[in-house]
Amino acid sequence: MAIRDWPAGERPREKLLEKGAASLSEAELLAIFLRIGVKGKSAVDLARQSLSHFGSLRALLTASQEDFCAIPGLGPAKYAQLQATLEMGRRHLGESLERGKPLTDPAATRKYLLAKLRDMPHEVFSCLYLDNRHRVIAFEELFRGTIDGATVHPREVVRAALKHNAAALIFAHNHPSGVAEPSDADRRLTRRLSDALALVDIRVLDHFVVGDGEVASFAERGWL
Repeated sequence: MAIRDWPAGERPREKLLEKGAASLSEAELLAIFLRIGVKGKSAVDLARQSLSHFGSLRALLTASQEDFCAIPGLGPAKYAQLQATLEMGRRHLGESLERGKPLTDPAATRKYLLAKLRDMPHEVFSCLYLDNRHRVIAFEELFRGTIDGATVHPREVVRAALKHNAAALIFAHNHPSGVAEPSDADRRLTRRLSDALALVDIRVLDHFVVGDGEVASFAERGWL
């Protein structure tokens, strides 16, 4: 039976409009994105099949183009739409970090960093540059490494901070293992960077370590 023949209260789109997006299952949310199914399967059936194939919604959303398009009914056009949707979500979270805005919402910052770094297959070391009133100047990735770790050079961090005329920094890097617990090497590196930046009167406000769904803060642990 086609979705249009379902009772109105059971159709994903109508259900969303009446009760809100949070009331929908993952399959129903995905079905709204897919819009149509394939021969013999409704959009909800296709969504359930796709979720079962990948094992989770997150695995589907982060699938490669090749793996995504291997599912009948999910082609390059859907993949492009999905990537555009995900990027809009990241940019929406990033609005709190727009240039010139004061950084006043730590929770929003964590959500943004989680969205940016969580699914990286390799380690990425990033920096958020702030002025003396903690207004955002820029956010950029500085170093990329293998899954075993990135090589971070204090001299390059100082040079980048001076280039942006920053008064304070927030560091962030991900752990591809999914474990957000900072390592001893992370703590040593943060101390080296803080000492180097202190020589040019630039403060390090925090260092976030992004794992699988969680973010650890050096400042909250009293390490800065």
